[in-house]
Amino acid sequence: MPQRSWIGLCAAVAVAVAGCGRAPLPDGISDPHEAQNRATFEMNRRVDAALSFGGGEGGGVPEPVTRTVGNLANHLELPRSIVNDVLQANVEDAVHNGFRLALNTLVGVGGLFDPATSMGLEERESDFGETLHVWGQPEGAYLVLPLIGPSTERDAFGRIVDTVLDPVGWVLPRPEVHYARGVSLADNALDRAAFADTIDSIVNDSADGYAQARLLYLESRRYELRGGAAPENDDYFDPYEDPYAQ
Repeated sequence: MPQRSWIGLCAAVAVAVAGCGRAPLPDGISDPHEAQNRATFEMNRRVDAALSFGGGEGGGVPEPVTRTVGNLANHLELPRSIVNDVLQANVEDAVHNGFRLALNTLVGVGGLFDPATSMGLEERESDFGETLHVWGQPEGAYLVLPLIGPSTERDAFGRIVDTVLDPVGWVLPRPEVHYARGVSLADNALDRAAFADTIDSIVNDSADGYAQARLLYLESRRYELRGGAAPENDDYFDPYEDPYAQ
């Protein structure tokens, strides 16, 4: 589809869904595929143990390198966030992310640096899973995806759509588009190494690592979709709070 037609389609869809209500966020857990999910979880854990950098703090990778890779990866994800902001009729975030993209492209040397954050244009991520939530699509069942990890039926479908609609994949020629995807993979690996100790202590050292990972993902994702607000029940826990704090 030509770029102009694609932009027009995005705008038309955004107008059409502007009045749609957000899907309600459930309090419980729907896991009808638990047996398969547990098998995939164990496979992912074995792969993770084999490939993990280990040691925390980026696995020994110098901090300037991890910061630069993270800046570039976040910069390459900005166009995708802007597309989803438009689809959600979220004009404020679309404009915010548009200015952030322009500033970090021009002043930040193509995204290698992040002057936008210091100027008040902090990162505001979005994805098609959130767009589906805004459109009223329910969360669906919990899933564990091979190599990727925890997800839901809605978010898994959102990942596919994000890959197809990603403007970076349309603009960059080959092989540059593959380099961009390599940067994203490297950033994910560095993040996993940086938080290896925390993840191991919360998930791998618990009595049921699968159940703990499931709970952490669902609560964290719902927290994001609520914009940081607590739900209206007494069973809520903050997914970003230290579980071992006294």
